[in-house]
Amino acid sequence: MSEKMNVLFIITDQQRSSHLSCMGNPVLKTPNIDTIANEGGVRFTNYFCANPICMPNRASFFTGAYPSEHKTRSNGINLNPELPTITGILSSLGYHTCNVGKLHFQHMAPTFNRYRKFEKSLEAIFDWFHGNIKLPFPTPYYGFEEVHLATGHGDLMAGHYSEWLREQGYDMDDYHKDPSRVSTFYHETKLPEELYPTTYVADQTVKYLERTANGDYGNKPFFLHCSFPDPHQSVCPPGKYKDMYKPEDIKLPSNFNDGQLLLEHEFLGKYIKLGFEPVLPSLVSEEVAKKYIALTYGSIAMIDDGVGKILNYLDKSGIAENTMVIFTSDHGDYCGDHGLIIKGPAHYRSVINPPLLWKIPRLTKSSVSNSLVSTVDLPKTLLSLLGIEKKYHPEMCQGYDISPILEDPGNKVREQLLIEHDEELTHISRNESFRLRTLVTERFRLTIYDGFEKGDIFDYESDPGEIDNLWSKNEDLKKNLIEKLMREMISIQLRIPTRKSTH
Repeated sequence: MSEKMNVLFIITDQQRSSHLSCMGNPVLKTPNIDTIANEGGVRFTNYFCANPICMPNRASFFTGAYPSEHKTRSNGINLNPELPTITGILSSLGYHTCNVGKLHFQHMAPTFNRYRKFEKSLEAIFDWFHGNIKLPFPTPYYGFEEVHLATGHGDLMAGHYSEWLREQGYDMDDYHKDPSRVSTFYHETKLPEELYPTTYVADQTVKYLERTANGDYGNKPFFLHCSFPDPHQSVCPPGKYKDMYKPEDIKLPSNFNDGQLLLEHEFLGKYIKLGFEPVLPSLVSEEVAKKYIALTYGSIAMIDDGVGKILNYLDKSGIAENTMVIFTSDHGDYCGDHGLIIKGPAHYRSVINPPLLWKIPRLTKSSVSNSLVSTVDLPKTLLSLLGIEKKYHPEMCQGYDISPILEDPGNKVREQLLIEHDEELTHISRNESFRLRTLVTERFRLTIYDGFEKGDIFDYESDPGEIDNLWSKNEDLKKNLIEKLMREMISIQLRIPTRKSTH
């Protein structure tokens, strides 16, 4: 076994930080994920994504750059395969790199034709979905030498998972062509637990670790990306997980009924009123919200059991002694905040603050850090902890090395962070788009909407529910935060390519 430290990076899709029992959730139980934090790990309370959308933020983790630099500004824009990634760097330096599950570096469906009826567009998507994976899969793929792809959401999946499912004698093609599954927040899956994507991802991850323990990859250290497609909507946990949590036991957030404020919001009201449910945030009834949250809890509980399998094998095989374990999600979910569910351009904490748990073998004391951390900080930190010299780091890295925080959770490396968000809603209208920028400090959140005079300022300390907008109430605070946002946007600008001559 290699003396260099291995990396197990576990990521879910659309999970807010409060959806872990170690983060204080009074209902949801996640004992296995909790061990990452509770047995020598660091639990971060102020970790924020660089962009609250799947593709942009995942690209930011692998490149260390903000979406405005790596150019995957929104879903549907492929990440440039020529850009340096941490996986490519690690592979070149002797690591074996493997992905199991979702990657989302490239779009998962053809162009949505707004001139077709909804059902006809879905037919095109489904036809594409089940014929788009080249086998054998071309590698290296963004630096991954081995790929076991499970791409999609819920039970609407493509990639190697679909091929594996067919090998088990289970063909989902006709079932997938039911448009009601895509246009709803949740549905009941026909898949049994043992064939559900979460099981596939957990089992394939364990099989990779078994091959590693058997020496199939020689003496190479590994970077293993274990990516669960859940709990993203349409939520559909199988078997016992479907009824594990009851809607009647779900307590909605205290700000659930302030949705009218959103409808009156100069910017947000416009997009909530559009009501295109699979893409934009939607105001929902208490009944829908409670069922959505209960099923989301069931999905996370199934993920937790899968993580338990993985961590148990790490311990049993002895690999855990030399393996760094990270758990996070690409972004969060409103899950009832302000009457909303799913995600969108309302940068409430629930959607921009996913979980981050980080465990390093040599550190045995569990701790909690309230220091600000951004997704763009993770690559530089990871490479630093692995002893990778700075000359090998991606040139585009715009984040900070937070290893001082892992050593001492009281340390701080940044005073504020930036969140970008661009969208082109061409499936709604040819010219429909928006752009917003958010600044987060330990106490405040400022959001400015391009083309709109009024923005948002919320005080996390005195107003954790983000109900009282201070934009028009404190001019000095507004000026101070806008200046901080401007300075942050200036400071992150890269100086590449570098100057080669005086003329």
